Amino acid sequence: MGSRNRCWRWMWLLALLTVFGTGRVSGAAVLTSTNEIFPKPLESYQDASLPLGQQLLARAKAEPLNWVATLLFVCAVLHTFAAPKIMHLAHSWRHEHRKVVTARHELANRKRRVNAEDEVSFKAEVAHFFGEIEAVFGIWVIPLLVVFALMKGWSAAEHYVSHTVKYTEPLFVVVIMTIAASRPVLMFSERIMRGVAGLFGGGVGPMWLSVLTIGPLLGSVITEPAAMTISALLLARGFYEWRPSPAFAYATIGLLFVNVSIGGTLTNFAAPPVLMVAGTWGWSTPFMLQHFGWKSAAAIVVSNAVYWMWFRKEFSRLSATTEDDSAEELWEERKDPVPGWITAIHLLFLGWTVFVAHYPALFIGALLFFLAFVSATAHHQNKVVLRPALLVGFFLAGLVIHGGLQSWWIAPVLTSLSDLPMFFGAVILTAFNDNAAITYLASLVPTLTPEMKYAVVAGAVTGGGLTVIANAPNPAGQAILVKYFPDGLSPLKLLLGALPPTIIATVFFLLFGR
Repeated sequence: MGSRNRCWRWMWLLALLTVFGTGRVSGAAVLTSTNEIFPKPLESYQDASLPLGQQLLARAKAEPLNWVATLLFVCAVLHTFAAPKIMHLAHSWRHEHRKVVTARHELANRKRRVNAEDEVSFKAEVAHFFGEIEAVFGIWVIPLLVVFALMKGWSAAEHYVSHTVKYTEPLFVVVIMTIAASRPVLMFSERIMRGVAGLFGGGVGPMWLSVLTIGPLLGSVITEPAAMTISALLLARGFYEWRPSPAFAYATIGLLFVNVSIGGTLTNFAAPPVLMVAGTWGWSTPFMLQHFGWKSAAAIVVSNAVYWMWFRKEFSRLSATTEDDSAEELWEERKDPVPGWITAIHLLFLGWTVFVAHYPALFIGALLFFLAFVSATAHHQNKVVLRPALLVGFFLAGLVIHGGLQSWWIAPVLTSLSDLPMFFGAVILTAFNDNAAITYLASLVPTLTPEMKYAVVAGAVTGGGLTVIANAPNPAGQAILVKYFPDGLSPLKLLLGALPPTIIATVFFLLFGR
């Protein structure tokens, strides 16, 4: 295991370095040594009078790096679809390698059999890394930088990654995931949700319903990444450990992704796609409650009820399983309770991180104090595991690097649409890009009517559960729950699992309108 552990330590270090060097795209441009700007400001193309098709062709011709960057982005998206197959291949190679090593040791007549896992297969470990969905966009940053440097010069490539792209959101997700996954916060959240589940008799089914209802709505207060982390960990422990059928497993994770995406819209600061436009468009929390919040809450309740009825027989089977089996604990469970004052301090750390979410120096500094506090109260804590949070940060950093170069085609597509096409266009675009990037680009268009603003944000949050890359918190949920999908998370099956709740959310947002 030593070689593999060293391999993972290097991967974690790479992820950390990437997160600290990359992040959320800002409106700033890159100035090269020749004073050339890239990405070019959209108004500099001066092609607003052209039809959409001619506009895109003209921009691709005027700036070839536009279509090359988009081609690489498409390759990264396709890679995410191929990741489960690659992971399956890695597992096959790893199994074959262990058989060969074990046979070699037996032939050598060793007095003490050496564990085959101590010797790793290089090609299997490389394939495993390429099969990690969280690593995909970071991997495709490498050819992007090479092409960028060849076409624009290294100074332009370096400046884009280091200065134009900001790292606030990836860093925030790493910190909030780490705090939200701590034992005091999880036990506090679990007590609340078990209390609600107890009102309906307790057990697997009521707990499933409680987590998928209360957890996503908490995202409007503690932010969506924290809500996703807590909900996914509680589902892992109280649902996935009981081995649901593959169909139910994918239906649940799809439902979780959709619910978290729309569940953060009760306020104007917790959902990334809302946060991108709230200041520019003057959307307050009362505005969000009136136009989005109640519809989101209703859609969550209806979606949960539909899946509850559809899988009611499976709930009976899972309830029977829990009576004569014991699930493996996702985090250590001890009989000693966490003192209230420790839980309160953890919640204060969580609240502070949300309050200073736009200021990395403040929430990173708070993380260091948090880690020190965890160390000082270790007898009430679990070991802090940074790997899932770092991989999610790595994923988001790679995504925003690629996403920042897609505005040349996303912006004109959005501005060419009317209200209803705008909604469905946002849903579709969100499936292939972070929904916060979609709404950010929309906020740069000064001619949008109130109806169009509603349509683009409603479409962006509605489509946030269709793929892992559609909403920033999704990689956090994927990283926690992927262990329950032996060959990795299938993008197609995730899409099918998320489709019914996406349709229900669409009905609520369109039927009741603005």
